[in-house]
Amino acid sequence: MKSITPFLMFQGNAEEAMNLYISIIEDSEITSIDLYGPNELGTEGSVKHATFTLKGQTFMCIDSNVQHGFTFTPSFSIYLTCESEAEIEKLYGALIDGGSAMMLLGNYGFSEQFGWIADKFGVSWQLDLPNKA
Repeated sequence: MKSITPFLMFQGNAEEAMNLYISIIEDSEITSIDLYGPNELGTEGSVKHATFTLKGQTFMCIDSNVQHGFTFTPSFSIYLTCESEAEIEKLYGALIDGGSAMMLLGNYGFSEQFGWIADKFGVSWQLDLPNKA
């Protein structure tokens, strides 16, 4: 086995999602992007295949050229361990914009601050600010 990479399937907004994620998470970038051209199976200009990194973690994604009866589920989430209250509040605010909360940002006893949300694309995120030792 060469590697294990999380793979996200979007329905026409993969590039928008990647751009949001890399704009709010430092040390992140789109590393490759291949778009559908004219007369190809997918919608012209949508993502045929892309890779991006978030804080060193590689992800792959596509825009599916087939409409599916399913989307993302909160049972799989991207877990962010934050270093400060300012950082977790910034990330939470940016990711929840247009999305929804499963657990509002707060102190639930197991960490200083924690929030679990689905962003406007349906991707689930858990944001944690651990208790200080």
